[in-house]
Amino acid sequence: MKGGVQVMLIIPIKDGENIDRALKRYKRKFDKTGTVRQLRARQQFTKPSVTRRAVIQKAQYIQTLKDSIES
Repeated sequence: MKGGVQVMLIIPIKDGENIDRALKRYKRKFDKTGTVRQLRARQQFTKPSVTRRAVIQKAQYIQTLKDSIES
């Protein structure tokens, strides 16, 4: 759902295309929408301070990785 509007995933299948390949494209597109992540996040309330702390910790982790690559 985007902005309260449901979005349907459409995967066009070409003639002679393998169904496994089409399923793989569908799964990839579904993962990009973030529906499952959003549902899991909504199952329980997280305080804004906890969310902010997680974002800061992730940024620190990424920065240490970048610093270790440059060194």
